This record gives sequence, structure tokens and C-alpha cells, in this order.
Amino acid sequence: MKRLPKPVIEVQKLNTGKMRNRIIIQEYDPDAVNENGYPEPNWITVKRLWSQIKTIKGSEIISAAAEVNTKVKRFIIRPTDGLHEKQRIIHKEIIYDIQAILEDDEEEATYTIVAISTGKKVSDD
Repeated sequence: MKRLPKPVIEVQKLNTGKMRNRIIIQEYDPDAVNENGYPEPNWITVKRLWSQIKTIKGSEIISAAAEVNTKVKRFIIRPTDGLHEKQRIIHKEIIYDIQAILEDDEEEATYTIVAISTGKKVSDD
């Protein structure tokens, strides 16, 4: 009896060499108060991740009905729990507001975080 060959399943391997940008995920702490008991804006670092960063092309920005002069970036990361759109990203001291977190494929090999630069640095915050 002749055996049938095993089906070839192509698995796309994650190229970790491209994930060379360190990013910080921060979350707003609504319970933070200053020494006088008044609410004070405070961001807590939740995660530090390695990512690949891609700038979104102008055609993608226009088709998304976004302003052309905004700095929209895609941060490609390994899957991780606890991410949501109310968080922000810090990369090279620049603050990015998270717009969307997308699963790239069915195997959940990577996530893409779409974020817009606020134009502020952490030192301005």
C-alpha cells in the first residue's frame, strides 16, 4: 500500500531581528493624587516590548480619512495580553496615542498597533 505524502504547511516564521525598537506601553492612573489630595495626571508603565516600526504610507493615511500631517506609525509586536486602546506608547521619548490593536493573522504570530503621535515628548507631560 502506497502512503500519501504529508501535506506541506507553510508556517511564516517571525523575524525577530526586525524587532529592534524598544517601546513602552503606559496606562493612565485615574486614582493618582498629589500631596494636597487633588487629582494629578499620572501614567504607569505597564509593559516594555520590542517592536518593528513602520510608517504608514501617505495613500493609507488619505484612505483612512486622517490628516496628512499627522505622524501615524504601525508598531508590530509579539502577542501579549493586557493591551487596549486607552493606553499609549512611548518610543524615543515621543508619545503616541493608540488607535487600534490588530491581529495580523489567524496564527496570532504578531499584533499591529496603529498609533498617532501627539507631538509631545514625555518631558513635556
